[in-house]
Amino acid sequence: MENFKYSYLQSPIGKLLLVRSRKGLKHIVFERNILRFFHETNSKQDCNELIEDNTALELIKQQLEEYFCEKRYRFKIQLDISVPPFYLKVMQEVLTIPYGKVRSYKEIADRINNPKAFRAVGSANANNTIPIIIPCHRVICHSGALGGYGGGLKIKKYLLKNEGVI
Repeated sequence: MENFKYSYLQSPIGKLLLVRSRKGLKHIVFERNILRFFHETNSKQDCNELIEDNTALELIKQQLEEYFCEKRYRFKIQLDISVPPFYLKVMQEVLTIPYGKVRSYKEIADRINNPKAFRAVGSANANNTIPIIIPCHRVICHSGALGGYGGGLKIKKYLLKNEGVI
């Protein structure tokens, strides 16, 4: 078990909780989910303690601030992605979606050679613990509808508008 470090970032979409392990960024938690995150983390045994440490997350905060100011289009951050193999495949594919572009759940399923798994792609996105950096907001329905988003549809719309998609 290890101690995780955390910090907050005030952003145009509200307060974000950033959590990192020794391996890299592990979580970005939207404001509406922060209390639940702490409650769930305290009831699990995957880390000894959450320690507030602004310095450990400074580079991540800087890159997110640049993203929100439309000055950063790609992140250079080490990630700690701890998910099942199928989800990891989806996350790796979602990471290839360029800034200002979208792909459908079906396109992602096709690209990972599992064309019938578009619903499972949605489930993987719903379990993305590092939104924005792993840009699941860029994944939409085949019909063009926005679909769901862990931070809420209002935040998904904001992110896509900020990137010039809508």
